[in-house]
Amino acid sequence: MRMLCASTLISEFFVVAFAGLVAMKSDDLSMTAVWTVCGVAMLLSVLLCGMLGRPGGVQLGWALQIGLIASGFVVPVMFFLGAVFAGLWWASIHYGRKIDEAKARWAAQAEAAQAQAPAQ
Repeated sequence: MRMLCASTLISEFFVVAFAGLVAMKSDDLSMTAVWTVCGVAMLLSVLLCGMLGRPGGVQLGWALQIGLIASGFVVPVMFFLGAVFAGLWWASIHYGRKIDEAKARWAAQAEAAQAQAPAQ
C-alpha cells in the first residue's frame, strides 16, 4: 500500500507546483501567499510519503486530498484534478491493502511449503 500511496503523493507534489504557477497569474493573490500555501502542500505531500506506515498517515493524506479539492476555489481546474487525485488516493489505499494481503498470504504458503519439505 505504501508504494502506491507514495506514488500518488509524489504526483500531487508536481500538480501542486503547477497549480501554484497558474495561481501566480491571478492579480488577487500575492506571490508570497501562493508559494507559502503551495510550499506547505508540497512539503506535506513529501513528508506524508514517510508517514504512511505510522498511525494517522493515511488520514493526513485524506486531509491533503480535501485541501487539493478546495484549492479549486483559487484555480478552478483543481476541482477536477483534486477529485481525480482523491480517487487515486482511495484506489491506492484499497488496492494496496489487497496487494499486501496477497503478499502475506503468498509468504505464509511458501513458509508452510518449506516447513513440509523433507529435510535434506
